[in-house]
Amino acid sequence: MQLVNTLPQLAEKLTGSRQPIPIFREVLAEFHSSLRQQFTAGIPAGKLIREYSAFMDEILRLAWQRFDWNERLSSWRKTRISLLAVGGYGRAELHPHSDIDLLLLLEGNNYDLHRHNIQNFCTLCWDMGLEVGHSVRSVNECKNQSKNDVTVLTALMEARTICGSDELLQRMNRKISADKIWSPQKYFLAKKDEQEKRHEKYDHTEYRLEPNIKTSPGGLRDIQTVMWTARRKFGTVNFDDLEQQQFLTESENKVLTNGRDLLWKIRFGLHVVSGRDDDRLLFEYQRELAAMFGYEDGDLLAVEQFMKDYYRSALEVNHTNQLLLQHFEEEIVQSGKRTRIVPINERFQLHNNYLEVTSDDVFIKHPAALLEMFVIMGNDRKIQGVRAATIRLIRRHVNLIDDDFRHDPQVIQNFLDILKSAYHLFTPLRRMSQYGILGAYLPEFSRIIGQMQFDLFHIYTVDAHTLQVVRNMRRFRYKDQEQREQEEQQEQQFPNTVTYIHRRLPKVELLYIAGLYHDIAKGLGGDHSELGVNLAAAFCRRHKLGTWDTNLVCWLVKNHLVMSTTAQRKDIQNPEVIHEFALLVQDQIRLDYLFLLTVADINATNPTLWNSWRATLMRQLYSETKKVLRSGLESYVDRSDYIKENQEHATFRLTEHGLPRDKILELWNHVDDDYFIGESISNIIWQTLAIEKHQLTDGPLVLIKDDVSRRRTDEGSTQIFVYMRNARRIFASIVSALEALELDIVDARIASSASDFVFDTFTVLESNGKPVGDHPGRKERIRKTLLRYLDPDYKQVVQEKRTPRILKQFTFKTEVTIKDQIDHSILSVTARNRPGLLATIANIFAELDITVLNARITSLGERVEDVFNISKNGQALGETGIRQLITERICTELDTHIEKVAV
Repeated sequence: MQLVNTLPQLAEKLTGSRQPIPIFREVLAEFHSSLRQQFTAGIPAGKLIREYSAFMDEILRLAWQRFDWNERLSSWRKTRISLLAVGGYGRAELHPHSDIDLLLLLEGNNYDLHRHNIQNFCTLCWDMGLEVGHSVRSVNECKNQSKNDVTVLTALMEARTICGSDELLQRMNRKISADKIWSPQKYFLAKKDEQEKRHEKYDHTEYRLEPNIKTSPGGLRDIQTVMWTARRKFGTVNFDDLEQQQFLTESENKVLTNGRDLLWKIRFGLHVVSGRDDDRLLFEYQRELAAMFGYEDGDLLAVEQFMKDYYRSALEVNHTNQLLLQHFEEEIVQSGKRTRIVPINERFQLHNNYLEVTSDDVFIKHPAALLEMFVIMGNDRKIQGVRAATIRLIRRHVNLIDDDFRHDPQVIQNFLDILKSAYHLFTPLRRMSQYGILGAYLPEFSRIIGQMQFDLFHIYTVDAHTLQVVRNMRRFRYKDQEQREQEEQQEQQFPNTVTYIHRRLPKVELLYIAGLYHDIAKGLGGDHSELGVNLAAAFCRRHKLGTWDTNLVCWLVKNHLVMSTTAQRKDIQNPEVIHEFALLVQDQIRLDYLFLLTVADINATNPTLWNSWRATLMRQLYSETKKVLRSGLESYVDRSDYIKENQEHATFRLTEHGLPRDKILELWNHVDDDYFIGESISNIIWQTLAIEKHQLTDGPLVLIKDDVSRRRTDEGSTQIFVYMRNARRIFASIVSALEALELDIVDARIASSASDFVFDTFTVLESNGKPVGDHPGRKERIRKTLLRYLDPDYKQVVQEKRTPRILKQFTFKTEVTIKDQIDHSILSVTARNRPGLLATIANIFAELDITVLNARITSLGERVEDVFNISKNGQALGETGIRQLITERICTELDTHIEKVAV
């Protein structure tokens, strides 16, 4: 719709009309439809938002002109009123559903003179369907409110007149000018603090799964903050002005311009697909926008390609924002203050504790200095950062990093020295990434910058995750108290053993190299663990690492997922599992490196992934493997010997409690051997003593205790033990009860005796990933709920439970695999996470008379990977019809849209 054709027609229709609202609504609807059509046809968002702003100016003028604003009184003193656009509308940046921010500016404090018209004008705007946000102030009130609120001042700085006298705007601008209120220095500090608080809400990262393209780091607000600060200091209103004043380089102008245009495009698209003013790039919109913008699936999904472009842009915008704000601070805040210069060498010096080059041609004369400066930073605690002018020089000379540079012996040594830094490693590496040095020196790293995976498990891009892994590794150095202080700030707690292990590593830099390369091959297609080995080997060769060093790094990259997979998906109580893992590891040094890499990796993948249960599993796998390696791989204790040792140990301990040996054997009555593998000695004693005292005429025995580390209460889980006469649906009933209690089941061990009693142990966590603890009444409520569900006369009521919005965006099909063992089958289920999933599977088992022997439950964001050891009539499923039936039932029921859970 052409603006020039629309408005004259609209004005003509409105002339003399007593019912203007339908006319306004019709033309607004037509114009919005035209905007959507033009956008989908490829017209740039920047052109459309300016066109929409101009159109809205005319709409508001026509609405304003329907009222008599007492122009006949204009000769009286201080009676004039003007209509001003402020905020984003003042910048002429209206998106389809943006709020229309207006200021009704009074010459004097004469609101009552215009009260009736103001109320009617605003009502007309709302009746037209406009999302109007308005304020009514006099010129003096604008000054007074601006003095107390920098946000008000910022909105007024961008004001422009739509209707009325422009003189009022000019008068207001004089009263709020920088020489009257909010000097450039004071204004800059306020906006910097405002940005810091805003970034803090987003954990100072551009890489949110669902970023806010307006307020997240690297979003529109970062660009606007630069321009607001420049406007306050220089009166500049666009990037070109700043570049002409040499406060912005050509490349920085390009970054901000391209970033702004992309963000405008995404924001406009969000308004189109959501139908509202929504700046959150939610999962449900990411796929739709990727398709709208022409992305297609390849090695990366279309949505992953789209988000990679967004993240890279946001990264560049944020880095440029940080550079320019630092430049402003040096010029606005630090200007005129005392300067302290401390020489470091002929190439670098400290300028008030900020690193800078001694001359502008340092990198031309000494290209290796591009890495040398980060060696200096890693070994000097006094350095607070890098001067803005030096950062610009670094970026200008990144092109010096070519193959000759990468193979320069001095450069290679500099990079290895960075990894061996005494005080800082993460900060220099992060700065290297921000300045473009790391991606230029390691081209394989450049490829993963901004690369995301469209899931809820990996919440960071590959490059951000990689640097976070190295950061975690460095944190392992801290002793207990210092470590706790560091971890509490990050809401992370590592196992106590990591500090001891980290300090005894023969070459800690090899751990950091493995951290840098463990995910380097993601997005190449195929197994990234296998593909990454070649890239890691090439790095090691280029850096002249020895054969042992190279083999260790490559082995770590290839096997970086094995320890977490073993701990979470296999029964590490079983000595055969431990022995198999020990055979892979071979020696204590490899075990130490792999343990630290795994802990750092899990913690850097998703803050919610590392919980007390995973901490316990990792510590247990490490300790048990260490014992096997210490005694020698040839000194393997087989399954039968292990069971016999545990039985004898438990029997001896129970006799110390006064239980005769015959009584103990009677209570156990040939319980399954797996009971003595899966349960610890302390648990066997705890459970047996309780069974001896319990009368089954009183109902099932339910025991609950927290199994936590004595040294670290943040490790551990809650054990729930059920002893009762065997019956159908016991597993399903317990699972349904625990899900109704909103407990997360992470492990289940099922055993029965010759006298047909069950010994079932469930390991659970609260929804926050911690044991139940000593919350008043919680354990008693758990016990009573279980007893109610286990009552054969209890009728479970099936109630629909809603799936969270974010989980609905993932619709992949359920996968079921079944592998037969000697006397049981291992059934693995990979499915979309949703409420009631485990109860659904348990009920299918019950209906098909499948016995569950063991279960490992793993939630990975939107996906679950559950493993069940099952049998049918005491045997593996084999190639029978039940094998196909159970697969079909699980897939069918989990892939339906009916999501119910027993409560």
